[in-house]
Amino acid sequence: MLNKVLIANRGEIAIRIMRACKELGVSTVAVFSDADKNALFVRYADEKYNIGPGPASQSYLNKEKIIDVAIESKTEGIHPGYGFMAENAEFAEMCLKNGIEFIGPPINAMKLMCSKIDSKKSMIEAGVHVVPGVTEAISDHEKAKDIAHEIGYPVMLKASAGGGGIGIQMVENEQQIENALESVRQLAKNSFGDDSVFIEKFISDPRHIEFQVIGDKKDHLIHCFERECSVQRRHQKLIEETPSCALTPELREKMGKQAVLAAKTAGYYNAGTCEFMFKDGKYYFLEMNTRLQVEHPITEAITGIDLAREQLRVASGLELEYCQDDIHPRGHSIECRINAEDPLNNFQPAPGKIIKYAEPSGPGIRIDSGVYQGFTIPPFYDSMIAKLIIWAEDRPRAIERTKRALWEYQIGGVRHNIPFHQVVMNNSQWVSGKYDTSFIPRYNILDQVVEHVKEQKTQSSTPRTAAAMAAVQTVIIAASNAQHNK
Repeated sequence: MLNKVLIANRGEIAIRIMRACKELGVSTVAVFSDADKNALFVRYADEKYNIGPGPASQSYLNKEKIIDVAIESKTEGIHPGYGFMAENAEFAEMCLKNGIEFIGPPINAMKLMCSKIDSKKSMIEAGVHVVPGVTEAISDHEKAKDIAHEIGYPVMLKASAGGGGIGIQMVENEQQIENALESVRQLAKNSFGDDSVFIEKFISDPRHIEFQVIGDKKDHLIHCFERECSVQRRHQKLIEETPSCALTPELREKMGKQAVLAAKTAGYYNAGTCEFMFKDGKYYFLEMNTRLQVEHPITEAITGIDLAREQLRVASGLELEYCQDDIHPRGHSIECRINAEDPLNNFQPAPGKIIKYAEPSGPGIRIDSGVYQGFTIPPFYDSMIAKLIIWAEDRPRAIERTKRALWEYQIGGVRHNIPFHQVVMNNSQWVSGKYDTSFIPRYNILDQVVEHVKEQKTQSSTPRTAAAMAAVQTVIIAASNAQHNK
């Protein structure tokens, strides 16, 4: 087992990994920016090193500085979490050259899967179902028009090196394709340093379903079932659940086998996620995320597998503790991403000081957070405050438990998106499980959230209601503080 691990990340994911390390007796090293000097993950670590100013480009994306800290602290492994260095093959190579274990997939697998064009070619050759399209970079306008005409409009222009919903544009007709191609290529170059763009069929209003895979260095690779990630805004996931309401046991088995085939084709080990689009009973491999996902806790909730622990064990050269037949999902789990956003300002990030903070608790509730009362959310990074993870025996009970937890959650001093989650949990289409990636615009969810926030403000201005809410908040905060002080 590795003796010491540096976590090249921040916030809740840094704490999540440190907790897995602590249970395995592994020492932890935190790297932090000036903006995070008072962060919870810094306090949690065994050792901590300042790596620069607040902007990520000067700190968490400074490869050389992180490697220097790893060498100075005699770290044996680096866990990148997600974002920042998580899918950076160059950083993984730097780790290898300095005798440091990169806690993630092999470099060749990262390079293959980080190129959507190359990975698509490999998947087709292996027999994985992919979205119809081409497997070459397109730069010529006329050729792009010919390909789009052959595939049939609408089509998607996608950056080969893209991720996080960046570098994707739908084109409805021939008149749009020239400007769209130039726009996506320029965005891809600016964002990823690679202007390669390819074309594939646009599948309207699919469901977004991903399968968790994990493997060891001895070619033992399994999947841990699916996660439904169709509640999205601007291609960014907001709510995830497992199992998916859309899959039959037969489809689940077929897609799981496809996910394992895709990972094996890439020569993969450690944790990763195979993403599929699903519509009308048909599924298409979309891409592979070569890292741990934000939403991994709901998989842990239904399987009982600690994915971060398995990552550390695999990186240490140990075999997986599970075979495919050992995993039997139980119950239902939902994750709500709690972000510092302003619902009344088009959900723009709303960093600032948290002056009141109390987390919900009780059976089936898990909170992965990196904040506390008095902490100032920096403006430089993702606006996530916490992840609310709910488990219950079935989906209806999971939804009801989520509603209760959202009602208990108290955050003051910054705007947040809890009202969004409350609106979704009460939406009949969501409750029925019959939704897809068009859910938010189709049902005007964001407009409903704005009205919900205004209604809450009106209610809280009523003296009796305000007093009742204050009493509830006092009890919850006192209980939360007592729990943290134990």
